[in-house]
Amino acid sequence: MRIGELAKLGKVTPRTIRYYESLGLIPPGEREGAGQHRYPEQTVERLQKIDQLKALGLSLDDISKVIHLYFEDPTGKRAKKKVLEMLRGHLAETDVQMALRIQFRSELVVHIQRFEGWLDSHVR
Repeated sequence: MRIGELAKLGKVTPRTIRYYESLGLIPPGEREGAGQHRYPEQTVERLQKIDQLKALGLSLDDISKVIHLYFEDPTGKRAKKKVLEMLRGHLAETDVQMALRIQFRSELVVHIQRFEGWLDSHVR
């Protein structure tokens, strides 16, 4: 299929397809006589898998490290283990960021109270 048809079936733009090709997320289309690219049906499946992985919160960089596993291992077990590892890593990072935000919030409350106390004691 041509890039326009692939874009329509994959619910992306041709520009996105070219970008994904440049990142190695999908293989480049085969050139035909007129210089147009043609893509196999499996490319639609890859676009759908990329969309599913993005919905899980994975970055395109993360996806590039795992997408091939879905098409090399028909059981999907290796890919799912890798995605699970990534998701656990993101959860740990999120927990750290949340703890830092809570600490920052506590410090803000202390500063606000200090300023309010100073202003209350110096207002005539």
